[in-house]
Amino acid sequence: MRVELILPDNQDEQRAVFGVHDTHLRRLRAGLGVAIVPRQGRLIVEGAEAAVSRAVTVIERLLDLAEYGAGRVSEELAKMVESSQADAEQRIAEGAVHTERRRIVARSDGQRRYLEEIRRRSLVLGVGPAGTGKTYLAVACAVEALRQGEVAKIVLTRPAVEAGERLGFLPGDMREKVDPYLRPIYDALEDMISRRQLSHYLAVGVIEVAPLAFMRGRTLSQSFVILDEAQNTTPGQMKMLLTRLGPGSRCVVTGDLTQVDLVDNGVSGLLHATRILAGLKNVAVVHLSGDDIVRHDLVRDIVAAYERDGETKRRHSR
Repeated sequence: MRVELILPDNQDEQRAVFGVHDTHLRRLRAGLGVAIVPRQGRLIVEGAEAAVSRAVTVIERLLDLAEYGAGRVSEELAKMVESSQADAEQRIAEGAVHTERRRIVARSDGQRRYLEEIRRRSLVLGVGPAGTGKTYLAVACAVEALRQGEVAKIVLTRPAVEAGERLGFLPGDMREKVDPYLRPIYDALEDMISRRQLSHYLAVGVIEVAPLAFMRGRTLSQSFVILDEAQNTTPGQMKMLLTRLGPGSRCVVTGDLTQVDLVDNGVSGLLHATRILAGLKNVAVVHLSGDDIVRHDLVRDIVAAYERDGETKRRHSR
């Protein structure tokens, strides 16, 4: 969506809105998740429909205050940022995520910590067994961020690696060929966004679902990026994806290190990333466990049984 706002003719009022060295514009872009470009007496605002609508409301308020000087604009902008942060803190305290169709609540301490880190950090690596909500909660946070205007786009990707099977030739176009790999992501989206809205987002590219190979050479700005099944990436693929992040973007990487399907026992890019990125500023590694499994109770017992078997084999191999 694209909207043009007319700027006041008074140059002082324009400078009041822009801020010194465009500091106000930069804060607006980062906080609202939209592109804002001044051009020939107008401000061009582009991004997701919800984000643009919110940005227009904010900018029109600042334009109204511009005649009172840069101080009033700065003061109002600070209040808006503080209010937005307070809302985020409240959502963190609740351990809840608000999407179009439902309110999603963390169901364990691990999930609550996971949500908190996703909201606070630019990059989160979520590692844990099946059923812990790694992908579902990450998608929920992305949908909420889009709905709140914090990002302009959601990019969901995963490596097209088969789990011990060979699917052979798949008919159809590119999307039909890769959809089997991406079905879990679509399932999560359909649980949070109406079918009509989701179809629109997919059609116009506000939500993009694509295999990891399609990320090469791109710059993903103002985006919420989720890399799912990351245990099946190589270190090179992981580096490729993480270096695609542009201004205003956030990324969540999810995976289960007990389910690596790489051929020839290759090194998992997820394992490698947890080792070299842990401790970096604005990066968090969250380890979920069997206590965080929210599927059928039997899933928790199955995961525990496999863990015991793996530990027994490791002891005997020493």
